[in-house]
Amino acid sequence: MILTPDPQTSHSGPRLPIRALRPDAVEPFLATADTPTAASVRMQGFTGQASAVVLLHGPNGCSGALLGLGDRPTQATFGDLHTKLPPGAEWSLLPGDYDPGQAWLGIALGTYRFERFRRPRPPLPRISVDHAPDRARHLASAICFARDLINTPANHLGPSDLADAGTTLAERYGAAVRRIRGAELEDGYPAVHAVGAGSERPPEVLQFNWGSDSSHPLISLCGKGVCFDSGGYDLKPSAAMLRMKKDMGGAAIALGVAQAVMALNLPVRLDVRIGCVENSVSGHAMRPLDIIRTRAGLNVEVGNTDAEGRLVLADLLADAADAKPHWLIDFATLTGAARVALGPDLPALFSNDDALANGLLAAGTAADDPLWRLPLWQGYESWLDSPTADLNSVASKPFAGAIIAALFLRRFVPSGTPWAHIDTYAWNDSTRAGKPEGGEAQALHATFGAIEALASVSTTKRP
Repeated sequence: MILTPDPQTSHSGPRLPIRALRPDAVEPFLATADTPTAASVRMQGFTGQASAVVLLHGPNGCSGALLGLGDRPTQATFGDLHTKLPPGAEWSLLPGDYDPGQAWLGIALGTYRFERFRRPRPPLPRISVDHAPDRARHLASAICFARDLINTPANHLGPSDLADAGTTLAERYGAAVRRIRGAELEDGYPAVHAVGAGSERPPEVLQFNWGSDSSHPLISLCGKGVCFDSGGYDLKPSAAMLRMKKDMGGAAIALGVAQAVMALNLPVRLDVRIGCVENSVSGHAMRPLDIIRTRAGLNVEVGNTDAEGRLVLADLLADAADAKPHWLIDFATLTGAARVALGPDLPALFSNDDALANGLLAAGTAADDPLWRLPLWQGYESWLDSPTADLNSVASKPFAGAIIAALFLRRFVPSGTPWAHIDTYAWNDSTRAGKPEGGEAQALHATFGAIEALASVSTTKRP
């Protein structure tokens, strides 16, 4: 993981300044610049347009740069700055008419690299941001942590490895950790056990609690941690398996949210559950039309072994709901149908609680980390009926797959528990500003922002 250096880090040489300008500030700047500089900037057509960069030259070579902010700078405005600066120098983004936290996030997330398994590439330009807040630094670290997990191939990140990563994180912040395996898992989380039964790498559930002040709201986070999804007996075609190392993206995002909350010591309590499994084919794997029991006591007919993530989440949600959380939020790379409906960049949000949903939507908009709410359409509920069990894991019709998956999950959330389900792609298909190709922690920033807002309101209301 490569992160922009901390502004407090000492540098070996002078830092070249980057001046960020909105369009209406360009001419005032040029009026004070020397004649050659003003002429050069004008000749290159720099008008302060978003993300545009012009290098400034002095007697000893490059003396600095100008960055265009456009009229409404966002994280993306800073996300590919490193590609427009020559390497081998230290750069400093000077204070200006922009949010330094937004700038830090854009630069840090744009310069992220996953290089665990390759020879080092030439170093990127090092860019510091003056006065970047701790919030931005901790969020960038949490997002990059989640990206690292998603990008790690399945032969290096199996169920126990994912649980190890979550355990290390939890213990760093003093959380109380439980790992449920073997007979305890089979008895207490039978659906998780059934999904992982086909793999030689045994499944487990990681659970940890952080925060002890009972006056703080309890936030439960659940993550689908399918470290590789072959589809089971309903085997995926080879092309569909190429990115299935990312099928634990929901777990990575849940852990990233937890990291940010704990690092910034928000006044909440966390209750985190990660279902760590691999969906493989073997003589021990679940089969189509098997009937499996769940922690909630419902028997589920397996309509398709490639719809395994909802089975994992079913047990986690039922367990988490017992603690009566203020919010219960799950994250999962659950359905291709959500991608068909909304594309790769827009996670689908389902919720039984308007206040929770609206909080997530508002925080996502503010953070440039958008979500789109889809309905828990009651009219499709009967599509999950089974002639031999309490319900089927998939619908009897080939429509509304994301909604059907969410309706299935709702069966395991007691009425009155505010719950949100986020169906995410967790991947960038190509590199864009601030979003390198590979694993992506979609909805992490949005969820953190919603929890932060809730914590602020709860603290204000305390006597």
